[in-house]
Amino acid sequence: MAATLKLEIVTPEAKVFAADVEMVTLTGIDGEMGIYPDHMPVMTQLVAGEICVRTNGENIWLAVGDGFVQITGKRVAILTDMAINAENIDEARAEEALRRAEARLAEKITDEEAARVQAAIAHATTQLRVKRRRG
Repeated sequence: MAATLKLEIVTPEAKVFAADVEMVTLTGIDGEMGIYPDHMPVMTQLVAGEICVRTNGENIWLAVGDGFVQITGKRVAILTDMAINAENIDEARAEEALRRAEARLAEKITDEEAARVQAAIAHATTQLRVKRRRG
């Protein structure tokens, strides 16, 4: 059996993913990272995009939002504001969320509201990109 590491992906709502995996590919603040068992310890910011998880010889793709990643030789812990398996992304719903957010951004809103709308746009865009490539 290949060496594995424990991957946990947590959002404010739930633990989205927890399994022993062979590899994780994600995008941190300094660029894309491939993480294998016995990786050197790292703590970094997660950038919204996609994560590829290799487990049992299969790839699983997830759309993720911004967050944080803690890596040890045996474990990868990801705390993010969004994580959705590519298979579970509803493309029509993501497109509608994007349209609503873009329309809201065109209105006169506070800086705080604008930040929330920008986050919604990033989430919808990420979901659509992952779904169209992987779903």
